[in-house]
Amino acid sequence: MRARIYQPSRNAMQSGTAKTRQWILDFAPAEAREVDPLMGWTGSGDTQAQVRLRFDSRAAAEDYARTHGIDYVLAEPQQRRLNIRPRGYGENFATDRRSPWTH
Repeated sequence: MRARIYQPSRNAMQSGTAKTRQWILDFAPAEAREVDPLMGWTGSGDTQAQVRLRFDSRAAAEDYARTHGIDYVLAEPQQRRLNIRPRGYGENFATDRRSPWTH
């Protein structure tokens, strides 16, 4: 059993940092998925692929994997750039804009 421990990045549709603070332990699939010829559904007999464990810290996730004898790969999260300057609505119409405002 091999697992991956990571901290999820934020969704492209969200502006906040919800659901990005926890660490997740996902198991790698043990067998390939196959398509059912009758119904066309995709499935597999691997039940570990359905398990996703959430932890409050990276250390807790690593401790869990070590105590249960799970080989794991740790994926370090990329840090978010903090050089984004908050601007006001009035700056959309400023005279010193790089490109002029048009409709």
